Amino acid sequence: MPAQVRIPTPLRKLTNDLEVVSVPSGTIGSVIRHLQGQFPGIQERLVDDAGNVRRFVNVYVNEEDIRFLQNSDTPVKDGDEISVIPAIAGG
Repeated sequence: MPAQVRIPTPLRKLTNDLEVVSVPSGTIGSVIRHLQGQFPGIQERLVDDAGNVRRFVNVYVNEEDIRFLQNSDTPVKDGDEISVIPAIAGG
């Protein structure tokens, strides 16, 4: 089974309302590039010009924050679940 990316509600307008998208294994960086190829415009919402995941976006592989793993180089295997969670500002 390929890896699965859970798309947050605010980004679903870019994925034709898909909640879950299958992606090939590789790294978080290659997953984001794959998403961009499938859904143009999504990459700029997730990463900055240097290719780093934006501060206000949290990405988890199997419930582990990639910032505590290898960031964009975090490996993604078949069957992994990737969650993209936009940070919510409060006040």
